[in-house]
Amino acid sequence: MAERIPFWLPQVGGDEAAGLQAVLESNFLNDGPVTARFEEELGALVGAKYVVTSTSGTTALFLALAAAGVGHGDEVIVPDVTFIASANAVTLTGATPVLVDVDPGTMCICPEAAERAVTSRTKAIMPVHVSGRPADMRAIVELAKRRGLVVVEDAAEGLLSKSGGRCLGTIGNAGCFSFSPNKTITTGQGGAVVTDDEQLFVRMRELKDQGRPARGTGGADTHVSLGFNFKFTNLQAAVGLAQLKRLPERIERLRRLYEIYADRLAGVDEVEVLPFDLAGGGCPQWVDVFAERRDALDDHLRRHGMGCRKFWFPLHTQAPYLRPDAEFPVSTRSVPRALWLPSAFTIRDEECVEVCERIREFYGAARDVRRDAAAVGQGARG
Repeated sequence: MAERIPFWLPQVGGDEAAGLQAVLESNFLNDGPVTARFEEELGALVGAKYVVTSTSGTTALFLALAAAGVGHGDEVIVPDVTFIASANAVTLTGATPVLVDVDPGTMCICPEAAERAVTSRTKAIMPVHVSGRPADMRAIVELAKRRGLVVVEDAAEGLLSKSGGRCLGTIGNAGCFSFSPNKTITTGQGGAVVTDDEQLFVRMRELKDQGRPARGTGGADTHVSLGFNFKFTNLQAAVGLAQLKRLPERIERLRRLYEIYADRLAGVDEVEVLPFDLAGGGCPQWVDVFAERRDALDDHLRRHGMGCRKFWFPLHTQAPYLRPDAEFPVSTRSVPRALWLPSAFTIRDEECVEVCERIREFYGAARDVRRDAAAVGQGARG
């Protein structure tokens, strides 16, 4: 059955089209003033001094790691539960990703497991904020200080989600975001690194643009160091600027969906909605749960036109990074139960209630859909 209620759905419109048209009329399509404006607005939004945009979230991670001096012979600690791009970015630097197990309650990196993995070759640690849920950054930062490590946050799923009053991505030495189509804002592809460290910022600018610390002419330019081409174009930035305008309302919508799921699935013993501290500034990119008979539940919801997404396979099971299951008991046990529920910010309250009802139905705990939908509607009107 076609999806009536999608797992995710990007949304673009007239503002994006107008921004693109303005860039086309300027005849300056490359990384330029529109990109610089996008970087400035993003930095102001998350509270970071410096922003460097890039071609993707993966290359943003590479830039942050490489600018911090990570390279051949080094090791970077990476959680076993994350999209494979996190580990691939480490590999791209020439370093070795060292996988560690995750916390059973959050699916984010386990600080104790990370500390056990530190060796004389460890250069950095990469906490990943799964679904926008903060890793234990206090413990991670303390570990990094004790062992002299760089902290690069993979905040690809955590734009504007907060921990301790700070936006994710601004707590470590650098933080990286993704603007792929399944993120809260999208530029098609693209990413960004934020930091308060000027030295890191300058080196990332060089790495992004063929070794030039500032935008060049393409001709008689001075290339002060080795660099590559990871430029983010004015075209992408024009789309991003339009998306940023709607970011606050999208954040509130995602918070609302989480509230409905947490409320309507309370008491279903077979389902655990993973935690978010909404009062403390946390915000889900997607709502995730542990579900018994996950695959059968996923099939049940799809038959009713409701799109879900199963969690990534643990990295230690993927061909480039194979390790024994016994080294990762939490991820091995938890991932087969982990599921992202329909989380598009385009979903209406009553549609979210309907998803909950189908879940309760699957587990034999059905409610009256009309009664719940009416109650949600009354709350929205009130």
